[in-house]
Amino acid sequence: MLSAMLVLTLFASCTNNTAAPSTSGTNAADTENTEKSTDDTDKDESKPKIGIIQYVSHPSLDNCYTGIVEGLEGLDLDITKQTGSDASADSDCGTYAQNMVAQKYDMIIAIATPAAASAFAATEGTDIPVIFCAVSDPVVAELVQSLNKPGYACTGTSDVLDLDAQVDLIQSMQPDVKSIGILYTTSEPNSISQLETLKEICKDRGITVEASGIQNDADIPAAAAALASKVDCFNNFTDNKVVNNLSVVLEAANDAGIPVYGSEVEQVKNGCLAAVSIDYVALGKVTGEMAKNVLSGADPAGMAVQTISDATPVVNSEVLASLGMTLPEAYKDAETVTTNK
Repeated sequence: MLSAMLVLTLFASCTNNTAAPSTSGTNAADTENTEKSTDDTDKDESKPKIGIIQYVSHPSLDNCYTGIVEGLEGLDLDITKQTGSDASADSDCGTYAQNMVAQKYDMIIAIATPAAASAFAATEGTDIPVIFCAVSDPVVAELVQSLNKPGYACTGTSDVLDLDAQVDLIQSMQPDVKSIGILYTTSEPNSISQLETLKEICKDRGITVEASGIQNDADIPAAAAALASKVDCFNNFTDNKVVNNLSVVLEAANDAGIPVYGSEVEQVKNGCLAAVSIDYVALGKVTGEMAKNVLSGADPAGMAVQTISDATPVVNSEVLASLGMTLPEAYKDAETVTTNK
């Protein structure tokens, strides 16, 4: 019996000694390799470190990013991109900007007004330039002192809308239009500025603008449903929260049997009837080229804010048919798209 117990004890001891080192040894090696890789990247100071902050992910802003990358082609850069989540984009962008400043990035490129505002605030008192993309009214957003002479180490591109052309489109599609519904985020300066401009344009044309302000995503379903019941159509600006919840707005409009006019082609592809659209990839490319110039020594404080002047009418043929409408002769050459499935 003693001999048998001794054999069992020796067998158990051998089993434990072979199993434990194998598992812990693999984990330790993996951790070490990860840390070395990160350290090596952090220590590579041969490339300018560029941080790109995108407010949220939706087609318009995604197109901006595509264009920015095109505009930066030819430079050897260390680029980090961060995108805010739908529920916490504002706080996300603030955190990303602060981290980039703490890590002494050479430049921050910000896509959309809230991202630009976060980058501008985080870089105050530093020499880190901010180049923004798709900020409709950078003066109202207090990112620049004027469009021609920003005055700060902050400049970029504006996606200001041709609202006169947009109202021309709406009146051509709906000659009897009397009221236009607008959903807008009360904390987004661009939307407030665009709303005032639209009201002035529509006042001279005998059209009423019914506006409903929202503070967060949860406000949109009720606001859209209430607004749809008393207007002839919706018109979207480049308001990030509204565009990011476009499906909710479209559902309310469809229930009321009215069209939604977008501000660019991606919204039309996603179910809006029509838009006078700017090219966000082209806008992003101009932004990237401006960033390239600043990296080459240009002073952003004296670099005028750039815009894209060419706007293209675009119509969703499927939505047009579903609403029982026909394409006006004035827009027979408009770009036509179908709804993304």
